[in-house]
Formats: sequence, structure tokens, C-alpha cells
Amino acid sequence: MNSKGEGFLARGTPAEAPEMALVPPSVREAEQRPGAYTAHFLGVQAPVTPPQVCQHICCSHLPASALVLYRPARRRPITDLHPPAMGKITFYEDRGFQGHHYECSSDHPNLQPYFSRCNSIRVDSGCWMLYEQPNYSGCQYFLRRGDYPDYQQWMGLSDVVRSCRLIPHTSSHRIRIYEREDYRGQMVEITEDCSSLHDRFHFSEIHSFQVLEGYWVLYEMPNYRGRQYLLRPGDYRRYHDWGATSARVGSLRRATEYY
Repeated sequence: MNSKGEGFLARGTPAEAPEMALVPPSVREAEQRPGAYTAHFLGVQAPVTPPQVCQHICCSHLPASALVLYRPARRRPITDLHPPAMGKITFYEDRGFQGHHYECSSDHPNLQPYFSRCNSIRVDSGCWMLYEQPNYSGCQYFLRRGDYPDYQQWMGLSDVVRSCRLIPHTSSHRIRIYEREDYRGQMVEITEDCSSLHDRFHFSEIHSFQVLEGYWVLYEMPNYRGRQYLLRPGDYRRYHDWGATSARVGSLRRATEYY
């Protein structure tokens, strides 16, 4: 199998056509597969279509086995190389993992029907973003694998959790931060966690982002404290785009299960 196509190359495939993938040897079968082909017949090659091939075979009274058909290799579609996120999170109504509980393994826009309050959480796998309101709105809280026996452990302000999002796993992280709106002013590219953007880059405010790779969590204060915002791959031209009420930014962390 060559690097650009699918299928096995026929015995005796001309070296000058490595980009061609074998079409099934039956010419009649090729008729059912539309497209442009290259025919190699008695040392001669020429572009053909299946109907032309069949007409030629019939007129020449030669066996179809004397002809080898190739067609341009199909390119594989570009897909996300990262495996789908796998996660498990359990919400408990009472502290210390007591009381009624609900287990979740994917995004959920409305958790209200499943529990009335949330005072402890156990994350068995994956990284999660919790939201105080349905449809991924309100205050956000980032959780990774571990036990959270009360809501203060995830820096919650109350026992209210109304929606959750499973953050996809990515192997690399890259983000550009700008001191002005619309990607203007000084720009810095970051690939690692930063506990204090002010100490490291002398930024007290950031007005726009470009998330090039991975998922990030933005904190309003240094050392990963204060209000949190999930940044997904994409462009954020002004602070309203990530749901903030100001451009105040203190720290930035990769949304990954391990540090």
C-alpha cells in the first residue's frame, strides 16, 4: 500500500505511476465505479473511462485480463487525530459523597432534573467544566480527576450545578494572548501553564485571545484563583467573547488531566 492511496498495487505496476491505486481487475466492476482511470495495456498507458475500456476490449477481441486499470488514489479525509474524550463524573447531593447521586459521562446542558443540589463530586476520569446555570452559562468551575468532598474544594460559591461539559483530550496546547482588542498590541504565545501573567509578561489585562491548540482555563486572579473561563480552540476578539465582564486576567492553565 503506498502512502498516498488505498488498495494493493498490481503485480507489474509501472514504477512511474506510484500514485495510482488498483481498481478491481474486473472491468465490469469498474463500470459501476465512476471516475477517471489510467489503463496500462500492452506497455501503453492512456487516460480512459470504464465505458471506453469495455468498448475497446469488445472491439479488440482480447481478454480483459490483458489490461490493468488504475485510478487516482483517494485521499483520506482529514479528521481529528485525538481520540474521543472519555470521562466519568458523579454528583452527590450531600457532602462527603453521601445522599442521592447522579453519574454522567458526557456533556449535559441541564442537570436540574437529576439532583436539586450538589455538595460533593467525584471525578473518575476526564477534565470537566461545571456551570451554575443550564446551557453552560453562569459561573464556571474546572475539575480534573480527584475527589471533591465539598463545593469549596472546587472553589464553588454555592451548591448549585446546573450543567457540565466534558473537555476533549488534546496532546498539545498553544495560545496567543494580546494586550488589546482584535489581536492588537503586544502578543505572547504560551504553551505551558502560567500562574501569574503579570509577573511573567507584565500583563494585568488581556483583551483578546487566539487558541491555536488545546483547551485552556482562564482565571481572573493569579495562582489559579477567582472566576474561571473555559477557552476552546478559536478566536476571542474581546473579553465578552469568553463571557467575562472585564479584561482582568491573572493566570492561565491548560485543561489537561495531568500537570
